[in-house]
Amino acid sequence: MPRVFPRRFRLPSLVAACLAALFLAPAAAAAAAESARPAGYDPARLPGATDYFTLRAGLDHARARFAAGGPARVAFLGGSITAMSGWRERVMADLRRRFPRTEFDFIGAGIGSLGSVPHAFRFSRDVLARGEVDLLFVEAAVNDASNIPDQPARMLRGMEGVVRQARLANPRMGIIHLHFAMPEHLEAYRAGQVPEVIRQHERVAAAYGNPSLDLARELTERIAAGQFSWEKDIRNLHPSPFGHEVYAAAIGRLLDAAWAEVREPGPVRPLPAAPLDPGSYFRGRLVDPATARVVRGFTLDPAWRPADGKPGRAGFMSVPALVGTGAGAELEFAFTGTAAGLFLTAGPDTARLEVSIDGGPFKAVDSWTRWSASLHLPWALMLADGLPSGPHQCRVRLAARLAGEPGGEALRVFHLLVN
Repeated sequence: MPRVFPRRFRLPSLVAACLAALFLAPAAAAAAAESARPAGYDPARLPGATDYFTLRAGLDHARARFAAGGPARVAFLGGSITAMSGWRERVMADLRRRFPRTEFDFIGAGIGSLGSVPHAFRFSRDVLARGEVDLLFVEAAVNDASNIPDQPARMLRGMEGVVRQARLANPRMGIIHLHFAMPEHLEAYRAGQVPEVIRQHERVAAAYGNPSLDLARELTERIAAGQFSWEKDIRNLHPSPFGHEVYAAAIGRLLDAAWAEVREPGPVRPLPAAPLDPGSYFRGRLVDPATARVVRGFTLDPAWRPADGKPGRAGFMSVPALVGTGAGAELEFAFTGTAAGLFLTAGPDTARLEVSIDGGPFKAVDSWTRWSASLHLPWALMLADGLPSGPHQCRVRLAARLAGEPGGEALRVFHLLVN
């Protein structure tokens, strides 16, 4: 049956308010980027002999879908660099230019602070719930490197969780991995090393035949060639308008190469028989926290908001949350699978937890992050991972903070995470 989409650009309800606040007119952003373009930068003048993308199995099925005209759907999944105005609008405009007969439905599924682990658990709701997706752009290299720098296994489990879910939903879906830049990535490349997060995400891209674009390497080499500087021109891991221009131009070159020849799509690439990691979060889902059993000290707040004047994120304020305060507050929930966690906000008073799985000894898990002092940060906190697949029981209680320890004794749970 043909797909019919509304003409307007719609967003998942969780991120609509956030993106509406960030949205700038693409024309204004483009004008700002042009006025700030360094004299030494030419998007077509590459510092090396090759470009910074790998096409692998390519994007022939997506091209054929778009070339046929009519409705088609493209999703952008990522963190704040995807949520903010810039490269995403440029790519949308580029796709409309390439395929003027196509009625695109664009999904903006960027949420600040989130990396591949929460992406995998929210993917069904924030992307697949809109219907069949033809092309997916996914990025998590910056937030994974920031949020879980010492957890390479979860970098892979999260990214494979997204990709395997996507391909199970639509085997023909084109998926493009974007590795955005941050100073730590540039430092690694200058030292002759591939950043660990990019290495893990590339393992997924290679296994599933997905194109990938290493913008971190491109910026490193363009800066070394004197085309522009990080401090003056890119300015931040949240790029300047010029930085977004560089990102969008690189994506355009990838699409040019992928679609240089008009080919009939070949057979659908088979899904790998087994995931790279059996613990990958491709069965990840969000579960209503109201399904947890309150032992003591937790209540369901129908519209939680911070009361301390600290900011939060859209979608994690004025929405239901299971709220616990004080050491000894306790809840438990049952799940079936290999992993479980909590989708929470980790603010200035966030708690230290003690977690027991299947009646085992309690182990300490801290929800404090290096950003918690200034922000009620959305955070996917894994409580148990790599369990034998099957039924399990998870018990969570709040622990007393030690003298001088940052944080407090409060916990706000917006979703249970179950894989």
